[in-house]
Amino acid sequence: MNRERINTVVIGGGQAGLSVGYHLQRKGVQFVILDASARIGDAWRNRWDSLRLFTPARFSGLDGMRFPADGHSFPTKDAMGDYLETYARHFGLPVRSGMRVERLSRLGDRFLVVAGDQQLEADNVVVAMAGWQRPRIPAFASELNPRIVQLHTFEYRNPSQLQPGGIVVVGAGNSGAEIALDVVRGHVPFRVDGLAARLLLVRLVLRVVFHRILTVKTPIGRKVRAKMLHRGEPLVRTKPQDLAAAGVKRVPRVARIENGLPVLEDGRVLDVSNVIWCTGFHSGFSWIDLPVFDANGDAQHDAGVVTSEPGLYFVGLKFLYAASSSAIHGVGRDAARIADRISATRRKADEARRPDPGAAAARVA
Repeated sequence: MNRERINTVVIGGGQAGLSVGYHLQRKGVQFVILDASARIGDAWRNRWDSLRLFTPARFSGLDGMRFPADGHSFPTKDAMGDYLETYARHFGLPVRSGMRVERLSRLGDRFLVVAGDQQLEADNVVVAMAGWQRPRIPAFASELNPRIVQLHTFEYRNPSQLQPGGIVVVGAGNSGAEIALDVVRGHVPFRVDGLAARLLLVRLVLRVVFHRILTVKTPIGRKVRAKMLHRGEPLVRTKPQDLAAAGVKRVPRVARIENGLPVLEDGRVLDVSNVIWCTGFHSGFSWIDLPVFDANGDAQHDAGVVTSEPGLYFVGLKFLYAASSSAIHGVGRDAARIADRISATRRKADEARRPDPGAAAARVA
């Protein structure tokens, strides 16, 4: 294998990884960004067709470069993918696409990152990825009748993938709510750029509550974090009345499968032709061969700093520091803090290696 030595390896080339790269570059730290996708921004492009960001363009840009659209508009997922690609090119960030990391382990006092036939030794590693990497589907999904079309949020693109007949969307979080509206009408059937959204959703909820109040530094933030880590976020844009107006019926959760059909908690059997699993994701961090996860599979860190493994950091995880940490408008703050930490550690190491002039003079004397 080819082995390369580098100060910092950033794993993930989405908004989290590019944000970390931007701040490392400003600090003069040697680094490289590894991204599994063939093209920067593909993680956004490969989501369902009607998806729009939950934040307007005014708050959808990364540090150093505004989003090129009307500030009150809500960009499409393809526009976001193109923006990330332009961002990396504009700042000349060293992204290596098509490099899926297969192993991360210790090598003495450094880390060893393996991606295909490439090996990188690093003093620091930043895992800049959300914890939504591998689709989570109930084990009993395999018992569904083969005639029923099954799709996970990860696979769903548009209603043309579905067959005639009833549809059950399992999961009532933001993705489930918007996909339910999408399959009913083929598009998001309401304005997302109205005055109420600008004033209430963006300024109050996203920028104040999620970004400044709900953090690991506040008592209420710590209390909410414990609940949010393993639950879906509250509906941000789609309201229950929007679903009802569109003809979407809310029912109890799917509890099991009987005779090939989904059965609700109240015992009702749903004779449907399609099931869309909006049931979330696993973190997908099994490639990290380091003892940094608890019994629930959550990374143990202090606002992104893994104190038990010096030099290892996370950015982009749900509620890393605040409720906004996994959102575009919140990731830059976390990235800047981690870059500062890496830069400060490097300066201390350089000073420790620098000869002491006073000691040298004493030896000569």
